[in-house]
Amino acid sequence: QVQFVESGGGLVQPGGSLSLSCAASITFFGRRIMGWYRQAPGKQRELVARIMKSGDTIYENSVKGRFTISRDNAKNTVYLQMNSLKPEDTAVYYCSTVPSWGSWGQGTQVTVSS
Repeated sequence: QVQFVESGGGLVQPGGSLSLSCAASITFFGRRIMGWYRQAPGKQRELVARIMKSGDTIYENSVKGRFTISRDNAKNTVYLQMNSLKPEDTAVYYCSTVPSWGSWGQGTQVTVSS
């Protein structure tokens, strides 16, 4: 059974930082492309960062240079370091495989506000 448990969200002021973690219960974790997605109120869920099994990364333009995705295959965990946060980063953040195949955890809320 596939399961993702996200943590680390919270309320932060503009310009601040947060570090998200996602523990994944999934077979062959190290072979999978993993991604962080987000869904803002009234908007569709979007993929913001992905990491290949090689460690190569791809970012959506609005987060490039501010967010860093990483993974620890020994712990079946993927991380998202978010710096220079902006109000438009406010969303529920989810991790999943890329593509997701419809498998989602509960997500973690990130709110950027002064």
